[in-house]
Amino acid sequence: MSEHKLEQQWTPELLEFHEELQSKNMGPLWASVFSSSQPTPRAIPYLWKKQLILDMLEKAKTLLQVGTGSIDRRAVYLVNPGMKYLQPHGWGGATQTLYAAVQALNPGEIAPPHRHMTSALRFIMEGKGASGVVNGVKYNFEPGDYVITPEWCWHDHINEGDETVLWMDCLDIPFTSALTSSFFEMYPGSQQPIDFPEDYGTKRYAGGMVRPISDRKPSPAPLGRYTWDLTKQAIDGQSQFEPDPYDGFAVEYINPSTGKDANGRIGARMQGLPVGFKGKAHRHTHSSVYVVHKGKGYTVINGERFDWEAGDFFVVPVWAVHEHVNTSETEEAFLFSTNDLPIMELFGFEREEAYSENEGYQVIEKVFEPEFAEGSVVIK
Repeated sequence: MSEHKLEQQWTPELLEFHEELQSKNMGPLWASVFSSSQPTPRAIPYLWKKQLILDMLEKAKTLLQVGTGSIDRRAVYLVNPGMKYLQPHGWGGATQTLYAAVQALNPGEIAPPHRHMTSALRFIMEGKGASGVVNGVKYNFEPGDYVITPEWCWHDHINEGDETVLWMDCLDIPFTSALTSSFFEMYPGSQQPIDFPEDYGTKRYAGGMVRPISDRKPSPAPLGRYTWDLTKQAIDGQSQFEPDPYDGFAVEYINPSTGKDANGRIGARMQGLPVGFKGKAHRHTHSSVYVVHKGKGYTVINGERFDWEAGDFFVVPVWAVHEHVNTSETEEAFLFSTNDLPIMELFGFEREEAYSENEGYQVIEKVFEPEFAEGSVVIK
């Protein structure tokens, strides 16, 4: 708040005038400037335990069947407590721009095709035997894979295996909802036809950093599935050198025909934190949603410690100071994250700043206490 606002004296007559303006659907700019010296996000740092999410999905499993009536997906999404003011359901906001959910597909189930103007992506958490079809291309799902669904592409999922498959969904629903620009459409059949060889894009890019000459002209998704083995290989290559002081060994997923983010409006990264890694703190204006792929550790966000392990989700809001720590003495930790960096850069909002106090490390002022489902046994 600026000094002239702090010194402003609101007389009874002026306050009465403010109420009059409000009654006529107007407002006084001098009393409510919509700018501040730095970002003040409504979303707050938060963490959801994997077991809590699984408990809720198990309950959903007993109450609904995928592919019947209007139930085309079994997914539990994560609502940031700071976003609950938006109705309905906080617009599904894990941050002010990003929706995140965990979807479960049981053996034999088919999640029928639909399409929407929101960008979407999947990170496969566990289970084998499921696949997705995106605009006629079938992609098999393996744990650690990153799969994209650009806006307005038909996509469906099927589980032809013998175990439940879980994955993270991330969409830019809060962003498109704020712009009131969403469209949605169901496919007329239970499954779309497969028009290309299985894992078509993955096989075309089996050579890594070389591309078919036909992809010199940009296209939305020449590569739809980014496999864990190639991602891990890229991180292993970096591990021969010193890690980034903030993010360890981190890579981002790109569209090989453009060099830009793989999924248009949503960025995605995988970072490896080596044994004993203690990252320095920084902040930036893009927000991020993390899911722990492997390992255990904690992240300090604005002075609060969030302990995590495989399958947990946590969010780093806009301009929140944060640092990551791998607490294992024997294993690397791997964090998959999504972000709104593409749109922040496009609009010229992106800034980044290193934390300058205490040699770059925050003082832990409190420890986050996660929520568990009723009846869950918490082992500490």
